[in-house]
Amino acid sequence: MEVTTLHIFGIPVDLIGFQGGIIVALLIGIVTAKLDIFFEKKVPEVIRLLVSPLLTTLVSSFLLFMIIGPVGRGLANGITAVLVWMTQHLGVIGYAAFSGVQQLIVITGLHHVFGAIESQLLVDTGRNFLNSLMSVAIIAQGGAVLGYLARNMEDAKAKELCIPSFISVLFGITEPALFGVNLRYRYPLIGGCIGGAIGGAVVYFTDLAALGFGTTVVPGIALADPAHNGYVNYIIAHVIALAAGFLFAFILGIGFDRKKTSDAAANTTAGNGKHSAQIPSETAGSQKIAETNASAGAVQTGQDVLPEEIGAFTSGEFIGIEKVKDPTFAQKILGDGVAIVPSEGKIYAPCDASVEMVMDTKHAVGLRTAAGNGILIHVGIDTVNLQGKYFDVHVTDGQSIRKGDLIMDFDKDKIAVIAK
Repeated sequence: MEVTTLHIFGIPVDLIGFQGGIIVALLIGIVTAKLDIFFEKKVPEVIRLLVSPLLTTLVSSFLLFMIIGPVGRGLANGITAVLVWMTQHLGVIGYAAFSGVQQLIVITGLHHVFGAIESQLLVDTGRNFLNSLMSVAIIAQGGAVLGYLARNMEDAKAKELCIPSFISVLFGITEPALFGVNLRYRYPLIGGCIGGAIGGAVVYFTDLAALGFGTTVVPGIALADPAHNGYVNYIIAHVIALAAGFLFAFILGIGFDRKKTSDAAANTTAGNGKHSAQIPSETAGSQKIAETNASAGAVQTGQDVLPEEIGAFTSGEFIGIEKVKDPTFAQKILGDGVAIVPSEGKIYAPCDASVEMVMDTKHAVGLRTAAGNGILIHVGIDTVNLQGKYFDVHVTDGQSIRKGDLIMDFDKDKIAVIAK
């Protein structure tokens, strides 16, 4: 294909598109942000609104075609060349490495160049082993989606995400699985990459390859080289990659959940051996609402801190923390505390404090009082699975709050229904 070349200040510039390449996009994004800040400071305020965006666009466009684009394309081509070289010279290690990281390459957009490499393989050898490696990498990410789903079967949102994503994977389309589930929750992506690497090793040992390119997974079996039980080996390799992706995602999910719990405990624990005060709130709508504006009493968390009065963080009925339907709180794994069945969907500051932690899922907030006591206010049972739905937090990390300030709103009725 003929490439149009422009000459800017005597320098030849090839007009080549950079679509599909995240490396170029990231580089130009960083440069554009820096240029915007620079011109906002240097351009006089009277003409800033007009001139600053214009200069940012002109300079960044010039840099894109002159420097950033060629560098990004060179880096992308270098990465793919190294991966292909590994498959040709490092045996099973190269195969496993390629299929292990191939879906990471999809995330960056660099996978579009593999088509040309596959075509050359078919011309030179008549067989395309890259197609088989990419296919097992894809199905492994599908297995990871199922591993995440298995850990969140009670979450309706997880089912809505995972089931359609897995169906897409069966036809070789991983973007819904990657961006909707695996990359978002991290550990499924890792599990899928491990599963892909194992599948790649199976491809190597079974000498699996394709006689064409363009389709993978279920439709891809039509391209499999039938030599040496190729169809059977194709199915075996994909089943193993699927199972490995599922297994490793499931196992890693256990570790990630434990780490999340320990991090939450650490964020509400003072240094130098101090212990935390734990105040969860259970939104079980079936329990009777009887009392409002009750005090949670004085809480003392260590010898080095002062006792202080902690007010109720919401209106409702106090119950013993042992009655909370969550073993983490009921067994006081994160510390002692109380629970309140709320009569309204609002959480207030129980004392003057600073906000130490706001969970990304908005269902929990960690506070540090002036006396050094750590408090975790946790709303609901398994509400982490809602991913922030039905919650509206009004505070941020590091913010100082006064007793009675509104911390968050939540829809207690909808959360209660889900909890049931």
